[in-house]
Amino acid sequence: MELFRLRVLASDVSFFDGLCRSVTVPCVDGELGILAHHSNLIAAVVPGELRFQPEEGAPRTAAVSSGLLKIEGDEVLLLVDTAERPEDIDANRARRAADAAREAILQKRSIQEYRSAQADLARAVSRLRAKEHWHGPR
Repeated sequence: MELFRLRVLASDVSFFDGLCRSVTVPCVDGELGILAHHSNLIAAVVPGELRFQPEEGAPRTAAVSSGLLKIEGDEVLLLVDTAERPEDIDANRARRAADAAREAILQKRSIQEYRSAQADLARAVSRLRAKEHWHGPR
């Protein structure tokens, strides 16, 4: 299988920069699978689970927040607010964050607070899913 360069930048930190065989990115219209020689594309990324197969080693997964995906030539650039390895996720903290976000949604305050709570909930749920897929249910 042919390779392409994947760069995942989270805020101001390089999460991953290397050659990959494939990557699956959570986008607005569902998951987007990318292989070498994909057509050029720009897409919005939503909170979810990023999966990729580096040139060597086992497939990797990460919980990512919202951001932007750019494919140009054989280079894939993923710009996200946060990217976390499953082993770095504290499941209890993510559950508390999800519960707090659900409570904030039920409060029905301003539209801005509602959307912020929705984004917080989506991030917490994506973190929990990434952790579950890595370890199995806990």
